[in-house]
Amino acid sequence: MNNDIVNKKFYVIGLNYKKADVITRSNFSLSKEKQEQLLKEAKNLDIISVVILSTCNRIEIMGFAKHPFQLISLLCKYSNGTVEEFAKVSYVHKNSDAAEHLIRIATGIESQILGDYEIVGQLKCAFQLAKKAGTLNAYLERLFNVALQASKETKNKTTLSSGTTTVSYAAIQYIKDNFESYNSKNILIYGLGDIGDSTAKSSVKYLNNNNITVINRTDSKAFKLANEINVKATIHENLNSELQEADIIIVATGASKPTVTAQHLSTQKKQLIIDLSIPRNVANNVESLKDRKVIDVDILSEKTKKTLENRKKQIPLAEEIIQKHKSEFYEWLMFRRSTPAINSLKHSLETIQKDAILGYSKKHQDLNSNHIEDVTSQIVNKIVSKFAMHLKENNSQANQSIRMIKQIFKIEETSEN
Repeated sequence: MNNDIVNKKFYVIGLNYKKADVITRSNFSLSKEKQEQLLKEAKNLDIISVVILSTCNRIEIMGFAKHPFQLISLLCKYSNGTVEEFAKVSYVHKNSDAAEHLIRIATGIESQILGDYEIVGQLKCAFQLAKKAGTLNAYLERLFNVALQASKETKNKTTLSSGTTTVSYAAIQYIKDNFESYNSKNILIYGLGDIGDSTAKSSVKYLNNNNITVINRTDSKAFKLANEINVKATIHENLNSELQEADIIIVATGASKPTVTAQHLSTQKKQLIIDLSIPRNVANNVESLKDRKVIDVDILSEKTKKTLENRKKQIPLAEEIIQKHKSEFYEWLMFRRSTPAINSLKHSLETIQKDAILGYSKKHQDLNSNHIEDVTSQIVNKIVSKFAMHLKENNSQANQSIRMIKQIFKIEETSEN
């Protein structure tokens, strides 16, 4: 590989829903501004090829570093989490395990709601942000492409996503299962990022309700979506009155502190409040109000178990796809690693060839040196081709073979990270 990753390993450090609850994940969440700052500092610190994935269910940093603590310390610096807290709920993957981890995430097999493909869009955004910041190398670019290919194949060849239990749909299903006469109630959707937008569209599709209102800090976005899906929209100045009137409130804002508090809400009516935000954007004091039910993403995930049982049957097929794409990635990587050794071998053989032809020509002046060079060049190319084929067919022994060739032909060491 390139000299920029000599003595560095590929790491993924992070935490997710499996061990970290929603509050802990909130502490480590990173706004887009913080992500940009982190990427800039990582680049200045010579931490190579860094990508940040910060979603409602996971926060991860991946990149080449001398030690994973370089990535962990950056995460703690730009979030509200501490190293001690991170150590209790985190994971660290290295090299091939880290690469497979990314592929698994892209297929939806590691999502909190099995088969949730919202992660694909989030991965693409993470990739684009890193590309804009100039923190991508060929390794991660290729790995991201492989991960997205695995995701596409999983979606096309399995039913891992059947029933569509995304976070957005899970919220809609909860309303249908737990709120009487939901199709005649006033529904307010506050916040129209990716999840809010998706939830609004799912509401129209599955709730058969003509009393849906959308509201967003940017008014134009709310009115554009309302026109697109035929619901109501209002300006952000009307937020307080809309919160007072709504029977069902879905909060999908992306603020760093609560956007809905007890002071915003009516004390005269029963309300269901679904908080899809990370960090939580519904204040803790809301739950103390009478006739108020607050649901967050952790609770929603528990409500999808029946659908998930059917999806679990598709896991073996998804695992096969993951391993296939992982193997393809490592074939590419091994070829990339072995190319310098193959080129060096060819150069060494060509040097031996030229010395031999020169020495032989001095003794046999009447020989056709051009003809000898043509014939021996074919021999050199066949030897190099045989070596390259050996590396491809014996992937597990490739590093050992490369080391042996380097020793025999006195080839200088190159990085194998």
